[in-house]
Amino acid sequence: MGMTIVQKILAKATGQASVKIGDVVEPRVDVAMSHENAALVINQFLEIYSGTGLEPNVWDPSKIAIIFDHRIPAESAKTATNHKKIREFVVAQGITKFHDIRGDEGGICHQILPENGYIRPGYVVVGTDSHTTTHGALGAFSFGIGATEMASVWTLGTVLNVEVPATIKVVVTGKLSGFVSPKDLILHLIGKISAQGANFKVIEFHGETIKNMSTSGRLVLSNMSVEAGATAGIVPPDEETVRYLREVAGVTDDIEMVLPDADANYERIVEIDASKLTPQIACPHTVDNVKPIEEVVGIKINQIVIGSCTNGRLDDLEIAANILRGKKVHQETRMLIFPASWKIYKDALSQGYIMDFISAGAVVMNPGCGCCLGVHQGALGDKEISLSTTNRNFKGRQGNPNADVYLCSPAVAAASAITGVITDPSKGVN
Repeated sequence: MGMTIVQKILAKATGQASVKIGDVVEPRVDVAMSHENAALVINQFLEIYSGTGLEPNVWDPSKIAIIFDHRIPAESAKTATNHKKIREFVVAQGITKFHDIRGDEGGICHQILPENGYIRPGYVVVGTDSHTTTHGALGAFSFGIGATEMASVWTLGTVLNVEVPATIKVVVTGKLSGFVSPKDLILHLIGKISAQGANFKVIEFHGETIKNMSTSGRLVLSNMSVEAGATAGIVPPDEETVRYLREVAGVTDDIEMVLPDADANYERIVEIDASKLTPQIACPHTVDNVKPIEEVVGIKINQIVIGSCTNGRLDDLEIAANILRGKKVHQETRMLIFPASWKIYKDALSQGYIMDFISAGAVVMNPGCGCCLGVHQGALGDKEISLSTTNRNFKGRQGNPNADVYLCSPAVAAASAITGVITDPSKGVN
């Protein structure tokens, strides 16, 4: 019996010819990522060395990436002090893949890693954030871990006690039509298999629709695989993967294409005809409470959010800008835009999208996670309703457990901003 992509990656990362589903392994790590929660990891890391008399040194500073994105700029003295602590640790340890609060290189961690060429097909990538699944879009086995586990990785360079996961094969055929996007596809899949449908498994994406999809779209699919309970989402690397790594990420070294065997063993196969999809909406308060847009049109919206590690890339902003150009955000609706990185922000600026947003009455924020979490930007009031291109709508998301969050694509968000109610962009807006 052949192996899935993840089995092949784990076999190589453990120096074995093959591994079986259910085996417990300790793979070598290629990239270990943290954001502001690196402050917690540092505490655990120093605790490992406490009382040993040994100098605390990370196993390989070139393989650690730290990106400030969750609370930027710092909203409190506590956050600012943690930032300071991390900066000092980065200097002391010689960590070069560090992205501070800067307009020339910063952004959301899940955009920064692929954008800067830190990810390759076949890599084992871990991050202290659940949406580390994003990087499977480039053919890596990428998954989230806790701060204590990350401290162990910083010390040893391996992840302890990883059970080789089973894989669900998702085959998508047909063309995404009109304003239907990869966001609608992944929302449909989550609604179809449920928020627990892929628990502790990998979702491997296949089919002509995926083959013809941009890396930006693939990042959306892998990013939200965790919302179906998946350990990871992964797209087999192909010509588009190489194009992105060469042309966008600036990778010049060899790229190894790790692909599944033709006779790989999948736990189940899910088939989707993308041509039959309409825009999809995840309704409060779970991501798998998904309905086609025709069932929710007309719901009044107080706040529109476009951005995040899910849908804050240039193509997302282009779609929204094209709909908003020459129009105005509804007087009773506020609209927040936050690009996924400063590179994207600057590209959107040069393309005129930022001016389109501002002229329409939207507020353009700095790249970061604030509006997604509602920690210090974009919090909702009691009984308010948000329509957002982000990835979660649990109670308390966007800062208030007494508010409702609906999830959608950038096209739906932009069209709805104009009307002030959930609107199907294919029906046109005035």
